Amino acid sequence: MRVIENKYLPPAGYGAIMLFGVIFVRTGVKLSPRTIRHEEIHKRQMIEMLVLFFYLWYGIEWLIRLIQYRNRKEAYRNISFEREAYANDELTPYDRTVFAWTKYLKNND
Repeated sequence: MRVIENKYLPPAGYGAIMLFGVIFVRTGVKLSPRTIRHEEIHKRQMIEMLVLFFYLWYGIEWLIRLIQYRNRKEAYRNISFEREAYANDELTPYDRTVFAWTKYLKNND
C-alpha cells in the first residue's frame, strides 16, 4: 500500500488514515506493522463496499455513534469498520470473510 507522509492528514490526534487505498501519515510518525495491518483492513472494507458506499456508511455510522455516545473519540472507536480493524489488526494473517465488519454493527456495551 502506498504511504504519503505530510503535515495535513490525518486530522490532529491520529497518526494515520487510509483514503482511497493510500495511507496518509503525519510527518515524523513511524508506521508500525500493526497500524499498516489496521489500514489494510480498511482498504479491504472499502473495496468490498465499492469505495463510495464505504465512505457514506462510515460517515452516517459516525453521526449515529456521535449521537449515541456524545463523544467524538467514542463515536470513532465504535464505528463497525473501526471495531473490526482494531479487533483484528494484531492477527497475521487476518483471513477475513467478505462483509466481516457487519458482525461489529451491534454494540456490546
